[in-house]
Amino acid sequence: MRTTRLAPSPTGALHLGNARTFLVNWLMARQQGWRVILRIEDLDGPRVKKGADQQAIADLRWLGIDWDEGPIYQSSRRSLYQAALDRLMAAGVAYPCVCTRSEVARAASAPHAEDGSAIYPGTCRNRFASIDQAREQSGRDPAIRFLVPDRTLVFLDHFAGRQTFHALRDLGDFVIAKGDGTPAYQLAVVVDDADMAVTDIVRGDDLLDSTPRQMLVYEALGMAGRLPAYCHLPLVVGTDGLRLAKRHGDTRLSFYRQRGVSAARILALLARWCGMDDTWPQTAGDLVAGFDLTRMPRDRIVFSTRDDLWLRSAAP
Repeated sequence: MRTTRLAPSPTGALHLGNARTFLVNWLMARQQGWRVILRIEDLDGPRVKKGADQQAIADLRWLGIDWDEGPIYQSSRRSLYQAALDRLMAAGVAYPCVCTRSEVARAASAPHAEDGSAIYPGTCRNRFASIDQAREQSGRDPAIRFLVPDRTLVFLDHFAGRQTFHALRDLGDFVIAKGDGTPAYQLAVVVDDADMAVTDIVRGDDLLDSTPRQMLVYEALGMAGRLPAYCHLPLVVGTDGLRLAKRHGDTRLSFYRQRGVSAARILALLARWCGMDDTWPQTAGDLVAGFDLTRMPRDRIVFSTRDDLWLRSAAP
């Protein structure tokens, strides 16, 4: 059976942009008979907010988005991530790195990705024989980076189309475990998706360049044949073109719930953002039959003051 996952991170509340992505994922799953897993990605310890997981679960249920298995918490699965990390280290495709973010950013030779972030220049490649040596010589707890090959990666995204990345030039060696031992996103996601037999991933296009990284990890763990199908959707952004955040006002689902905005009103706005104009659903299930991925807008959706006023106009 084909399987997908809804994977909220409890580092903050779900907002309208998150809701749109989760809704599209759920609609595709219910149309095509996929199994849906709810996975709480709660590894980013200092940023995890108390109660945010339960709030996300409540918000999804309020919208009518359900699942077949879960919630499964990443924080309960650390032994799996450590085993994968040990395999990568033993295979020589991962190495300790003591560079700080500021040092990487300042590196004169460091190229930059399209989003402006610095691409790691390989400073610690072949520098240390072991994690212990890196710690002893630097006085720092080293992160672990994946050693990317000098080659091009190509994949077909089911919404964004054919994608091409050169591993060294476009990605650089990326972190798979932090200095405190916490597994990083790129490693944990691969381990979980493979272990949970996930076949289809629907997420925002801000994670498009995570796909070639994850392809490399799949390959290094001997699971290249289990690579999922990917579908990256344009984000919902503010009028400044940046992803939704506090600077755009309060766009949390809980904010609108507390002000008496109905789930149906939220769903109607999300449906419009999915190319389903003049649709007035009472439940998420009302959208299943009419959803068509080919009608999704190709550009990023701009959440405007007009949208906010429209939502609140139905509140008591």
